[in-house]
Amino acid sequence: MAVTDFFAGEIVTELLKTLLAISRKSCLSKGTAESLIDSINDLLPIIQEIKYSGVELPAARQFQLDRFSEVLKQGLELANKVLASPRWNVYKNLQLAKKMEKLEKTVSRFMQGPLQAHILADVHQMRFETAQRFDRFEGNQRLEQRLGALKIGTCSSGGGGGGWMEEAVKRVEEEGKMKWEISNSLVLGLGLGMKKVKEMIFGREDLRVVGICGIGGSGKTTLARELCKDDQVRSYFQERMLFLTVSQSPNVEQLKAKIVGFIMGNQNLSPTSVLPQWNLQYEWLNVTKTLVVLDDVWSLAELEPLLFKIPGCKILVVSRFKFPKVIDATYDVELLKEDEALSLFCHSAFGQKSVPPAADKNLVKLIVNECKRLPLALKVIGASLRDQPEWYWANARSRLSRGEAICESHENNLLQRMAISVNCLSRKVKECFLDLGAFPEDKKIPLDLLTNMWVETHGINEEGALAILAELSDKNLLTLVKDARDGDIYSSCYDISVTQHDVLRDLALHLSDDDCVNNRSRLLMARREEELPREWDRYSDQPFNARMVSIHTGEMKEMDWFQMEFPKCEVLILNFASNEYLLPPFIADMPKLRALIIMNYSTSNATLHGFSVLSILPKLRTLWLEKVSVPQLSHTPLKILRKFSIILCKISKSLDQSAFPRLMELTIDHCDDLFTLPSCICEMHLLKYLSITNCHSLYQLPTDLDKLKSLQILRLYACPALQTLPAGICELLCLKYLDISQCVNLRCLPIGIGKLANLEKIDMRECSQIRNLPKSATTLHSLRRVVCDEEISGQWRDAEKALPDLLVQVAERHFDLDWLDE
Repeated sequence: MAVTDFFAGEIVTELLKTLLAISRKSCLSKGTAESLIDSINDLLPIIQEIKYSGVELPAARQFQLDRFSEVLKQGLELANKVLASPRWNVYKNLQLAKKMEKLEKTVSRFMQGPLQAHILADVHQMRFETAQRFDRFEGNQRLEQRLGALKIGTCSSGGGGGGWMEEAVKRVEEEGKMKWEISNSLVLGLGLGMKKVKEMIFGREDLRVVGICGIGGSGKTTLARELCKDDQVRSYFQERMLFLTVSQSPNVEQLKAKIVGFIMGNQNLSPTSVLPQWNLQYEWLNVTKTLVVLDDVWSLAELEPLLFKIPGCKILVVSRFKFPKVIDATYDVELLKEDEALSLFCHSAFGQKSVPPAADKNLVKLIVNECKRLPLALKVIGASLRDQPEWYWANARSRLSRGEAICESHENNLLQRMAISVNCLSRKVKECFLDLGAFPEDKKIPLDLLTNMWVETHGINEEGALAILAELSDKNLLTLVKDARDGDIYSSCYDISVTQHDVLRDLALHLSDDDCVNNRSRLLMARREEELPREWDRYSDQPFNARMVSIHTGEMKEMDWFQMEFPKCEVLILNFASNEYLLPPFIADMPKLRALIIMNYSTSNATLHGFSVLSILPKLRTLWLEKVSVPQLSHTPLKILRKFSIILCKISKSLDQSAFPRLMELTIDHCDDLFTLPSCICEMHLLKYLSITNCHSLYQLPTDLDKLKSLQILRLYACPALQTLPAGICELLCLKYLDISQCVNLRCLPIGIGKLANLEKIDMRECSQIRNLPKSATTLHSLRRVVCDEEISGQWRDAEKALPDLLVQVAERHFDLDWLDE
């Protein structure tokens, strides 16, 4: 990144000298000049420190400082004009005085606003880099206490820091910050790729649609994302860039609406809106440069409707395939050079960019050669060999050398090579990895959904499931993603999701299909189809032994299902995109079904039919409903259900305590028709976790909340209409975690909050209406962590005197909208 004149030149010093001369001169700008001198005197030491620090700045901060540099340049020119202006020219002096006042206000605003944010960012960076790494869980310590600490984001009394997940997420964040610390050009040969793609999108009006093409795992998406972060690209398009993932099962109308809404400046445009016919020589008065990136495109039929002929709009298509019919120019991603491949492998295997002295350099190079210079293979296989003895490496090299291609395709050969990284896992960890193939590509998988599924099917507890997630993350077989709105390392595990590279998902699918269809332990549909696979129908006269079934279709009616028997099925995942959906009748033939996950990916909530069949399932413990209209549950009692999650649903008055007598966890998220929490929930006496998040219409909680005697976690995140908390919350003596963050209209904490003898953490970020703490807050002797805003932090710090174990963390505000991608 180029260093700006703001740091390289002496603008501030020269401006200061000129202003001193003006202040001595008797003119109308003297007062303003003196005020500016004070501001710049405060600014100069900070500039000098930045100038000589040698630290490269992020693009966004560099851009702000560039703009401020231009302001100071203009200020220097203005100051010289003031100095040269004759005293008798009163009118000109008045005009210059007004400009000086405007300059003074601009400098002051920068010092009091963005500059303070820069300083705060530096403090946060220092804190992050010097924070102690969390210790791994060792020995047979109290599992329930550790699990509770993990879910609420506090440290256990043993100093474990919350366990595996926090450590794994922190490693992911450190990895992102390091950018692999090798070189900008190493990561997939970005230097050359960036240069060639820039040549296609800059100044070539004849190239309206350009492409990046390469096999899976070659780094196409990484190149496209780094391009969008590039300072030159951001400046050229004036930050007007849209990144969309298309995938194998896209909703084309929804994607079209997003593109049109972005270009028109109407982000709320719905897929049912009438879209302008831009392809018919649409006239534009003001041409604005815009970049639209379409990532992971699989077919021409799905690509063509997304290509609009709009002046100034460049479209970058990222795909494994070339589309010469519609793409004007394509850059083929080049594989890594030998030295780049070796450095990337060493980073993954040894945590450094070269082969350590103690390692067998020839053996390392042989394994790198077997990875065929593919970044994903180097990263995954390197991670699988990390900390292993030399004999294990030799054995791995031998197995890699025997790897034969499934066909002539280099990409299929990649799957065969990377299978070694999965085969070296323990049986249970490998099974959990293979389960990831059941979810649609390019979708974030909620962490609690995944762990609940594994707990039900693999005979492990929740902490064991989280340890497996951390191991898969360490081996680069999945990616842990923390919600961009949560900036602290003590965030709850509810704020973490899981993503997986397409090739790794393909690997999971490939390894799951290694037996005849009736004998597979997983029966998975790779992508959305209009109907069930014919292969399933062909063998439906015999029972299927699958323990997990994943179906991915559009609308399904009674005639679309055929009869199948699943006597061993424990997990059923129904992915679909439609407004109407009939549950498969063969659910009745799943006597061992323990987890049912229903996820709708259409633009509106779906109406479910055949829901009553769930009441006859004797072992159903986990139910996940997403983007559906929840049926009246009083007619469908689920007597042994333990965990119930309702996401983006219409729930109306469907909740009924009598339907869930043994419920322990209830999650309600993004349900916009939830106005009051029904009091029947207070009759769920076994309930331990109650999470109500992003319900913007919720304004009232039941007054008898104190009946939930077993409740340990209460999350009321981002419920802006909520103004008060019922006093009954203070009677929840088992409560460990209270999250009221982003409840922006909540006026106060309950007066009797000091009664919560087991409360360990309070998260109250962005609760701007809460100005004072109840006096009883100083009696919360179990309280270990408070996350809050600067305005209320002083009162909590006063409480620290009475609460020696309390750590008060001031939250940083995040304005990144990456979390809205889906």
